[in-house]
Amino acid sequence: MASEKRPASRRRPWYEARGLVAIPLALIVVITSVNLATPGHPYAGPLLIVAPVLAAVTLGPWLTTLTGVLASADQMIFAALLGDLHSAQRMTEIFAVVAASAFAALLSGMRERKARELTRVRQVSEIAQNLVLRPLPPRMGPLRVAAVYLAAEREMKIGGDLYAAARTAHGTRLLIGDVRGKGLTAVSDAALLLSAFRGAAHRQTSLAEFTAYLDASVCWNLAEPGEKDLAQECFVTAMLIDIPDHSPTVQIVHCGHPPPLRLRPGQATALCAHQAGPPLGLQLDIPGHCVDTFDFGHGDLLLLYTDGVTEARDPRGDFYPLTERAATWSGERPEELLEHLRTDLLAHAGGRLDDDAAMIAIERPAGRIRHNTTALPHKHRSESASRPKRLDVLRGSRPFAAPIFGP
Repeated sequence: MASEKRPASRRRPWYEARGLVAIPLALIVVITSVNLATPGHPYAGPLLIVAPVLAAVTLGPWLTTLTGVLASADQMIFAALLGDLHSAQRMTEIFAVVAASAFAALLSGMRERKARELTRVRQVSEIAQNLVLRPLPPRMGPLRVAAVYLAAEREMKIGGDLYAAARTAHGTRLLIGDVRGKGLTAVSDAALLLSAFRGAAHRQTSLAEFTAYLDASVCWNLAEPGEKDLAQECFVTAMLIDIPDHSPTVQIVHCGHPPPLRLRPGQATALCAHQAGPPLGLQLDIPGHCVDTFDFGHGDLLLLYTDGVTEARDPRGDFYPLTERAATWSGERPEELLEHLRTDLLAHAGGRLDDDAAMIAIERPAGRIRHNTTALPHKHRSESASRPKRLDVLRGSRPFAAPIFGP
């Protein structure tokens, strides 16, 4: 993993602990100063009980105990100076501070133990999530690639949106999709589709054949015991993309997913399907998947996204205008585009999204491809591939997880 994982039981840095311990200690100093400045009346000693309680919220058990000892000692010293240490009132006040200190130390220990357990659970969850939704490499063959994921659930880094990429013998193959629903159920369905993609993306099949295989994989899962009742409720909108290394084109299969945007200076064009197919997993007997081919030359940038981006609303209820915002971007690198859109999207939605959102930016840098002698017409061309015979070869084995092939 790119970032270093720190152990769950790591203690606070010394400078952080020092800053936190200063808060209850400052309270003790203030109360002591008041008692010294006004001996006898007013007597602020009973307020010392607040110091160990405050320490329990921010400090560990040892520092909380130390705070309680200081507060109790302060109480007894002033009671002795006033000459009524053995009075019933002073003894009650001292006992209250001691009892509160012991209780605060116990609570602090329980809080620290729960915090360590939560940290370990989060680390395990993060590892599992990274295994499901693997980071995309910044370079895949001649392409520059960047991705960003914004989960609707605060404690989760992934949800129902998914993406993956793999290298083939002639180019790069990508998947982006959105599972119906969100939460753990959506993560499970996303993991199944990603496993099927990684297990077969490198095989030399056409994009139409590969899409049919993924559709069959999702249907296999719905045919499992206990899943048949959800067959009509579970589906995945997806888009499959093939980008050849040595051809200024991109091939796309739309399965009920929003069309990608092709970005050129001052221009954002939606690459809409000639004949969009249904989402994966609906178990529809369709003759084949339509493959659309578009221009994707040097300097072009392709932006893939899920509906969580375009359906994000501002406080007035207006949708996020992705096409307009992307068209005004004047940067160069894919990661800079995604960072710009991420910041702008969160600002539009008030800092939090109601649905998962994912974006992928792919750039074909200038001077890295050999153009075909015959250019594509202005409008895209499409081909409809029938359900292939080679699909039976893929059906011979269930989907399995395989590493993403690098360039």
